[in-house]
Amino acid sequence: MRKHAVHDKIAWIINGSGGHTLMKIALGKKPVFAFGLALGLLGLTASPSLSQELIEEKSLPLSLAQKAANVAREKCEADGYKISVAVVDAGGNLRALVRGDGAGPHTIDSSSKKAYTASSLRRPTRELAELIVKNPAVQALGRMNDKILILGGGLPIKFGDAVLGGIGVGGAPGGHLDEACAVEGLKSIGASVPGEKKE
Repeated sequence: MRKHAVHDKIAWIINGSGGHTLMKIALGKKPVFAFGLALGLLGLTASPSLSQELIEEKSLPLSLAQKAANVAREKCEADGYKISVAVVDAGGNLRALVRGDGAGPHTIDSSSKKAYTASSLRRPTRELAELIVKNPAVQALGRMNDKILILGGGLPIKFGDAVLGGIGVGGAPGGHLDEACAVEGLKSIGASVPGEKKE
């Protein structure tokens, strides 16, 4: 094959069918490589198969996370409890955290860990605590990592069958009281409440 002329450059591009397409590109007097065009065409060929492999996931909006946290805090404060509330997304990442007036600094950690635990294990932390009492063999759940806290007060945030995160409350004198405030947070954003059937 003779050398390329200055005026005409030949670009060989492998198409999606595995064959070769010869494309002759007139580029004027300056030699320019057609790598950009080749990559673009190859990208278009690969796009359909790649897009089919992508997974679409729902995420918890910041506005809902903040609303749930504030409503839960207001409920506990109305009941006379000084608490903190945390909301995480499905990946366990913190989305909202509110520390009520007078709440101890330890409530920040406890609420955050309860939210993480409920989201990660997809169950209310109270149920997990009861499960461990009934079946000591699963106590290892609480030692999986330092973000797990199996005490009442954490609930998964579910819409339909999808768990989009978790809400945790810490500081009330009892996990069942923390959970009652978390329930109000879930109701305020239309999320499912464990044990309740939506009409």
